[in-house]
Amino acid sequence: MKENYLAKWLNNELSEAELADFKKTPEYASYMRILEAVDTAGAPDYDVEKALSEVRERKSARVPGVIRMRPWRKVLRAAAVIALLFGLSLLYVNTLDETVRTQYAQRTEVVLPDASEILLNADSEISYDKRNWDTERKVALKGEAFFKVAKGQKFTVETADGMVSVLGTQFNVENRQGFFEVSCYEGLVQVDFGGQARQLPAGTSFLVIQGQVIETEGPGTGVPSWINDESSFTSTPLAYVLDEFERQYNRQVETRNIDLGQLYTGSFSNTNINLALQSISTPSQISFKLEGNKVLFYAEDTP
Repeated sequence: MKENYLAKWLNNELSEAELADFKKTPEYASYMRILEAVDTAGAPDYDVEKALSEVRERKSARVPGVIRMRPWRKVLRAAAVIALLFGLSLLYVNTLDETVRTQYAQRTEVVLPDASEILLNADSEISYDKRNWDTERKVALKGEAFFKVAKGQKFTVETADGMVSVLGTQFNVENRQGFFEVSCYEGLVQVDFGGQARQLPAGTSFLVIQGQVIETEGPGTGVPSWINDESSFTSTPLAYVLDEFERQYNRQVETRNIDLGQLYTGSFSNTNINLALQSISTPSQISFKLEGNKVLFYAEDTP
């Protein structure tokens, strides 16, 4: 398309031959869709006669000179530019990603356009492009989610610490601050981390804590424990265990004189807070005090 076609079209200056050529271009179809969106959305009333009168008054107030003015064309040109910008903004809004979030003590299930399923754990978020899903199956994840991927083209999960890609399988991804873990439950998963790709067959896991790859056991069950209302850990720093307790129960956690780096192996219930507190404190040899919406964990010998 010639570059001046748009300007001449907006000013209604195209010849019949030029207009015929312009209508054959994909750009013409795009501009027409934009204008249709603007017509549908409506626009504020504009008093053209009043605007022309104001232009004439400003012109008469200036020093006389031989200046040819076409105020009505400027008005139409400005209106056309505004219409294009407004239409483009509408198109942009329509292409924004779908986003699903969970709060503390909340979970949800998401069914993707290809019937793949995502179970989203507490305090987590996913986003994906619904309109272009058929050409690119990609999900951005913050937090933790279990994926049941329908067979098809490549399926990618992007996190701040690494990327996970599969064709059709079941796997769990958790990405919290300083913590990144991927567990494969069915099929084969590829994890890209630190510039290297790792293959995870079913029954294996990949764990990174504070940037360090940690040897860990694979999942011993068919689904992540949190789906069955239990949070499980193997040689995990106590700080992450308490963070998970806070997410599952929406309680403010405070600590006093305890080693948050000590390793915890065990599990706690996500539905019984008293049982959960006992399950955390007993093996860690710490005490707790539950008061309203707050929980204090402290060393047993703390006065």
